[in-house]
Amino acid sequence: MPAKVLIADDNSVARKAIRSFLGWHSFQICGEARCGKEAVAKVRELRPDIVLLDINMPDMNGIRTANEILRVSPGTKIVFLSVHDTPGTMKAARVWADGFVAKSAAGIELIPTLCRVAGIDKRLRENE
Repeated sequence: MPAKVLIADDNSVARKAIRSFLGWHSFQICGEARCGKEAVAKVRELRPDIVLLDINMPDMNGIRTANEILRVSPGTKIVFLSVHDTPGTMKAARVWADGFVAKSAAGIELIPTLCRVAGIDKRLRENE
C-alpha cells in the first residue's frame, strides 16, 4: 500500500505541482494544508504516514508545526520541503524531521527521500 502523504505549503501552485508529481510516482495524497494550524488539524483527522512540510508558512512556521504534529501524532514522519536550504536551516530542521529536501532539488531528491522515509525500496517503485 502506498504511503499516505499530507502536503502542507502556503503556496497553492506549489501544492498542486507537488500533488501531481507525487501522484505520478504512486504516492497517495490524503490531503493538503495551507498553514501550520491547518496541517496539525489535518494530521489529527487524516492520520497521514508522512507530512511534506514547508518551513515558511503563515501562523506557525514549519518547525513549530512539526513540533505540534509530533506531539499529537508521534508516529507521523515529517519531511521538510523548503526554499530555505542553508546549512544552518537544514541542520535545525533535521532535529524535527525525518528528511529535508530543498525545493530547488525536489525533482531529483524528493522521491528518493520519501521512499527512504516510507521504507519503500526505490527499485520496486521504479518498476510499477
